[in-house]
Amino acid sequence: MKVDVKGHTTIIKNTAEGIAAFCEKVTHEHAQFAQQNLIIDLTHVTTTLADVKLFSALSKVHRKGKKSFVLVALDLDYNAVPAQLHVVPSLQEAHDIIEMEEIERDLGF
Repeated sequence: MKVDVKGHTTIIKNTAEGIAAFCEKVTHEHAQFAQQNLIIDLTHVTTTLADVKLFSALSKVHRKGKKSFVLVALDLDYNAVPAQLHVVPSLQEAHDIIEMEEIERDLGF
């Protein structure tokens, strides 16, 4: 697991383990990332819709803290992803979503 902090956003990249083990590890260590917007970078591993859904509970917990949670994954049917998850194909789009959500929070939406 590689962690990169950029300002108010933390990018966590899966480097070695399977998706389920990676999700469990991030969930276990969530307390240290709870005050940051999170981008989970899954672009270096093959992901399925089931893999992405593993992060649903973590996403819900993180978003309750008024912080953004975005997954970056390639080769998915993005229309099939549950509405409560933000899944995008690039890191730039993840940063764009976080920026938009921060503006919405500042405006009180």
